[in-house]
Parts: sequence; C-alpha cells; structure tokens
Amino acid sequence: MSDSLFRKKSIDKIVADAASGVNDGHGGGSLKKVLGVRDLTFMGIAAVVGAGIFSTIGTAAFNGGPGIVFLFVITAVTCGFSALCYAEFASRVPIAGSAYTYAYVSFGELIAWIIGWALILEYAIGNIVVAISWSGYFNNLLEGFHIGLPGWLATNASNAQVGYEEALKTIASGQSLETATKNAKMGYDAILHAPVIGGWKFIINLPALIIVFLITMLAYVGIKESKRSTNFMVIFKIIVIIFVIIMGFFYVDTKNWDPFLPNGFGGVLAGVSAVFYAYIGFDAISTTAEECKNPQRDLPRGMIYSLLICTVLYILIALVLTGMVHFSELKVDDPLAYVFEKLHLNKIGYLISVSAVVATTSVLLVFQLGQPRIWMSMSRDGLLPKQFARVHPKFQTPSFATIVTGFLVGIPSLFVSSSTMTDLTSIGTLFAFVLVCFGVLVLPKIARVKGGSAFQLPYFNGKYIIPALVLIMAFLFRTRIIEALTHLNSEGYQEVLFLVFMVIAIVTAVKSFLHSYSIIPIIGALSCLYLMIEIPAISWLWFFAWMGLGLTIYFLYGRKRSVLAK
Repeated sequence: MSDSLFRKKSIDKIVADAASGVNDGHGGGSLKKVLGVRDLTFMGIAAVVGAGIFSTIGTAAFNGGPGIVFLFVITAVTCGFSALCYAEFASRVPIAGSAYTYAYVSFGELIAWIIGWALILEYAIGNIVVAISWSGYFNNLLEGFHIGLPGWLATNASNAQVGYEEALKTIASGQSLETATKNAKMGYDAILHAPVIGGWKFIINLPALIIVFLITMLAYVGIKESKRSTNFMVIFKIIVIIFVIIMGFFYVDTKNWDPFLPNGFGGVLAGVSAVFYAYIGFDAISTTAEECKNPQRDLPRGMIYSLLICTVLYILIALVLTGMVHFSELKVDDPLAYVFEKLHLNKIGYLISVSAVVATTSVLLVFQLGQPRIWMSMSRDGLLPKQFARVHPKFQTPSFATIVTGFLVGIPSLFVSSSTMTDLTSIGTLFAFVLVCFGVLVLPKIARVKGGSAFQLPYFNGKYIIPALVLIMAFLFRTRIIEALTHLNSEGYQEVLFLVFMVIAIVTAVKSFLHSYSIIPIIGALSCLYLMIEIPAISWLWFFAWMGLGLTIYFLYGRKRSVLAK
C-alpha cells in the first residue's frame, strides 16, 4: 500500500493529529481557534463579492443581456450543490486543507496532489487577477481626486500595447485623445514615457505589487487581525451594494430589458467564465477549519449562508445594471461606476470606486489566507518541503508558506495580463468542485468521527432520477451530439470536450442505477463539468501544462517523501 499512487489517509488519524498538534513529523504546530459562524460567513462574502461583481459582470451582461440573471441562478445552484458537498466534508474532516485533504481521504494521494495543485490556480493564481483588478479600481479612485500615477507604473506591457494601438486609431480617425477610453489613454502614456532598460520599455503594475505586499503582511501577523479587517470590509461593501441597488432601482428603464435574451441562451452561456469567477471563493473558508471554534457546525453554515447572500445581491445588481443602461454599453472595466457616471451621478460613482477597492482588498486577504494553509497541509503530508508546514511561534500562522504565496502573487501581478488568468482560475476551481462532489460518494464507506456531525448531506436516492435526467439531457442536446460526432476529427476542441462530458454523464447514470447514488453530489459534479467545457481552448492548454508541471514535481519529490510512503 505504501507504494500505491492512491494510498489514502485515515480521517480518525488526521483529526487526532490536528487535535493534538502532531503534524506527521514535519514540524509546525497548531493554529489559533478564533473563528465563529459569523466570521466564516463574512469571510465567504469577502471572498465572493469582489472583482466579479465590480468588473466581470459587465462582460457577461454584454454577451447575455438582461438574461444573464439566469446564468447567475444556474451558477448559484451549481455552486450550491458543491457547497453542500464541501459542507459534508468539512463536518467530517475539520482540519486545514480544503479539497486537497478531502481528496486524500476519498480518492488517495495522487488525486489529492492533483487537486492541491489545481487549488493553486484558484487561490494564488486567481489572486493575481484580483490584484490587477484592485490596481485598476485604485487608479480610477485616484483620478477622481485628480491624482494619477504615470501610465508605465499602473499597467502591464501587454495591456499598454493594446491601449496604445487603440489610442492611435482614435487619433487617426481625427478625434482627440481625450475622447479615448481610460485604457487607451493609459497605454498611450505608458508606451511614450516608459523608461527603457536593456532595450526594453520598463512597464509595471506597481499598485498591484504594493497591495499584495500589505495583505501578505496582514495574513502573516495573524488570523485574528485578518478576521477583524475582513468583517469591517464586508460590512462596508454590503452597505454600498445595497445602496447601489436601491438608488439604481429609481433609474431603471424597463425598455432596456427588451429583448431579455438578445443573443439567445448561447449568449448567456458565453458569460460562464465571467459569472462563475464572480462566485469563486466561498470554498476558501474551508481552509481555515483548524482555526474554527466549532468547525463541524460552523463551516457548513458559513459556506451556505455566504453563498445565499451573494446570490441574492448578484441577481439584484444584474437586473439594476441592465435596466439603467443598454446591455451593449457594459463591456467596460468598471460597469457599476460607469452606469452612474453616465447618468451624471459622479459622487455615487466615486463611492462605488471606494467600495470596489475595499471589496477586492477583502478578496485578496481571504485568498492569501487560503493558499498557505493548502501548502501547510501538503507539507505535513510530506509532499512539499517541511518549511511550508512551519507555524510562527508568536502569530500562529503558516509563516513561510504565507511569504511564498506573497511572492507567487506579487511578482507576476507586476507584469501579466488578467484575461487568461481568469479562465485558468475557473478551470482550477471547477476541477476541485467536481472531485469534491464525486468524493462525497466514497464517504459513506468511511466511518464517521466519534460524536457524529452537526451537518449531514441529505440523501435522495438517484437510482432512477439520475439516469432519467441524463436521458432528458441527451434528448435536449441531440443536435449538439450529432454535430460533435460529425466534427470529431476537426479542430473543434469543445466538441471533443462535450462528448467527453456526455460519456462521463452516461457512465455516472449507469453507476447511479447500480449503486443508488445520492442526487445532490451527482448533479453538482455534472453541472461543474458542463460549465468547464465552455471555457476557451487556450486556457485548457495552459491548464494541462500546469498539471504536467505539478505531476513532475510529485513524482520527483512528493511520492518518495510522502508520510504514507514510510
């Protein structure tokens, strides 16, 4: 068993080790237990309500029109099923590690490593996007006070070049540069005035690095201080969002809701990556299990409460946003501020900019808390060097892992563009959701921890319902199945992914009939799989390259040094 790629950890042992402060001989120590259900709910909201609601919602609305609310509901239901599965795991395995630890006890070590590596996309790589978004909001806020950073210190080279070319087109058309977009003006300024070092124009996103540095310091100092900061920021941004909804309601023109589905349901689905990105983060609180006062009761509640609150806010914001202006105008970086500025409500626009800065700051904080705790768990298991499990003797935080996370997020945020990172983050998160949902099906075979659990996933027999749903789905998608089979040898990667999805769905339906699987985890897994096939091909190529790197590290280092190998 010690040589098996799928060797599993015992729930009883890892819970006992965590309770006694034993970390499998890899150093470290126990974490401070200070979080309650309110703190966890606030952390969930802090992670979810951020760049998605203030930025990517504009692109989604541009593609899907007012009908984007359907996608918010679909995504919320998908995340809801996943949240219930996370809650079941969190109540049974109340230690740090999130989906990584859950996979370790259900599927075994190799799958656990893969999911841990994928979670880096969700937390660390995803935070690069958030840092870049924070920089954009912060620069908008400075402009409101007539303060501006040089363009070469406030963007990256790729975006600067795109903006520069857009500015040249504006000038060539005979228009003044003042009529160009903010991105065009910034790119033009960056390209013209950037210092040249070694033959290269020196263009960096300095605000993104600074905020990552400050947030990393806060995460390093302690969970208690992070909790207080998070709670304050969540209260502030919820108040602002509710204020925006109420104010925007009075400026809604129902004519803007016609047509409700301008590009059909395909247009709605085109916003999958953007809308799903708006939900990413509710699962991050499961990484704080060892710092919860009562994780078996409070973690499930925190995840579900935060998801429900965010869904209601998202739907109301989407309706107000597409009602205030025509959906075709919403493809901008700051849609919420834009609609109020267009209606000459500049003071509200400034307030939204302030709230956006606060919102993205809270997202950064929660994700910077989450990633080090994943690495800490992997290090305890011997899959990463023991330094990652080191707990600071005074602050009781995973100190070394927190610093490494700061570098991993901060340095790339200086140079990279956020577009591909968003899709990569969505793939990594959906991948984790799929394995958590399927992993729950294995749990009934594992004995529960003594004393039971405050949360238990409801069981609804899917023996006949799951096969029936898959048959209905196959009937509804019959045209797409035929087209996918017809174009199987072409360059259409999505057709191949769709067929893979249908094969998995059919196999799952057969196994559900044979083993009477529960409905909730099956629907959660299949829903996440379907959302994954809508993500662009280039992002999948980067994802597979990332997985290849991760597997190389595992086979060269982790497999031999694993605690279970001894």
